[in-house]
Amino acid sequence: MADPNSAELAGEPLHQITPPGHTPGADAPVANPSTGKPAEKRPLWMWIGGGALVLLALYEAIPWGITAFRTESTDDAYVNGHVTFVAPRVPGQVVRVLVDDNNRVRKGALLVRLDKEPYQVKVDIARAALLLAQADIVTAQAKVRGLESLARSQRFDLADAMHNLNNQVADLHSKVDALHAANATLIKTQADYGREQQLYQQQIISKSDFDSFQEAFSVAQAQQQKAQHDVAQVRAELGLRPTPKNGDDLSGIPANLDQTYSAVKVAQERLMQTAAELGVFHSFKESPDEMLAEFYKRDSSGNIDAIFDEISKNAPDVKQAEAKLNEAQANLHQAELNLSYCDVLAEIDGVVTRRNVNPGDQVIAGQGLMALRSLTDIWVDANFKETQLANLRIGQPVELDVDMYGSHRRFQGRVSGFTMGTGSTLALLPAENATGNFVKVVQRLPVRIELTNYDPAVAPLFIGLSVTPYVYIHETPTGPNAGKMLQASVSATGPVSAPGPQ
Repeated sequence: MADPNSAELAGEPLHQITPPGHTPGADAPVANPSTGKPAEKRPLWMWIGGGALVLLALYEAIPWGITAFRTESTDDAYVNGHVTFVAPRVPGQVVRVLVDDNNRVRKGALLVRLDKEPYQVKVDIARAALLLAQADIVTAQAKVRGLESLARSQRFDLADAMHNLNNQVADLHSKVDALHAANATLIKTQADYGREQQLYQQQIISKSDFDSFQEAFSVAQAQQQKAQHDVAQVRAELGLRPTPKNGDDLSGIPANLDQTYSAVKVAQERLMQTAAELGVFHSFKESPDEMLAEFYKRDSSGNIDAIFDEISKNAPDVKQAEAKLNEAQANLHQAELNLSYCDVLAEIDGVVTRRNVNPGDQVIAGQGLMALRSLTDIWVDANFKETQLANLRIGQPVELDVDMYGSHRRFQGRVSGFTMGTGSTLALLPAENATGNFVKVVQRLPVRIELTNYDPAVAPLFIGLSVTPYVYIHETPTGPNAGKMLQASVSATGPVSAPGPQ
């Protein structure tokens, strides 16, 4: 400030500087004792601005403090989701590509089409093979029907052979009885002939009377010989010795002759051969009665028609033809599937990414053509420090700040699970802490947060976006497995894919 004496030094009187009616020194500022300079007054706008800044700081700091007290948060969080790789199931040449990167597609939409002509030819070949197999099964059924008729006839032949054997046995008994009668007649006529011969020698009877007795004796001898020959013939037909051993009765036969007789065995073997072609097998040691008994066991009521129907359905020729028919049907189905696989379809609703196929490319089965990223099957992986995990539980509500949308939009979610290992242990090359150079580092555990009430049509989230989650640790957990650290076990028939947003 100017010195009061400066006015005099400048030649100006002091009363011209001091206003009239004003006491000299009345408006002079008070000097600051420390600096020797007078104090200055601050303008009002500075006080107003300072107050506004304090209020703004309180407005921001109070909610931040409340949120920090109620939540656990981290800035190491990102949007994640499954990726579905699109690959053809069959090799072929690409004729059309109907989508490009960033195109949104629906499940079942056509993405790529392969050349169908080679696969259509295979379908035609398989269809022709199916027609041939159908004809073969008709032929096999006709053959089996013929074998069935033959088996029926041979079964009657076996029964007829056994019946004829019984007739021959009865005939043997009859012939033996006739032989006994002829023997008795021969004995009588022989006695009559002897007596009459003495009487003729004594000339008591005439020559004519003696001749009649001689003739009767000769006839009796012939009849007895014929009866013997008849018995021997019947026994020979039955496969027996002409005369039994040890002087047994001529009518005596083995007890099991009806099971071992050659004609019966021939009929049985023929029936066994036909039965084998029908898929029915018998032992060569079985007797005809045992064989027939086994045959009738196939039906409790003994219905022959039902038994043969069952045998015909299970005959080897029919089974073989049916197997070839099934094979032809399966080949046709596979050919039709391969033809349908020429249309590569979208398996999920999503957005096309990483397309690397063009028309004219020759692709193989399983070759990656593009990828589909789902807009709905996404979640947030938040890497919380291990010191923040004590109060985190499944089902706790979460608010999500996404850098892409700023602070004007917040997404809602819930904690759905914890990864069973920290990031360092799940790394490709995990840290080795047993070598003596251990330094403790606070670990981070990935926590999965699923989105709730998420609408990709309004505010889509893209995989890899940075997120800041706020987990409300003091609110009651809700939803599946609420309040737990581990999710429930999944049953063998349960889903194997990650759960989508709820």
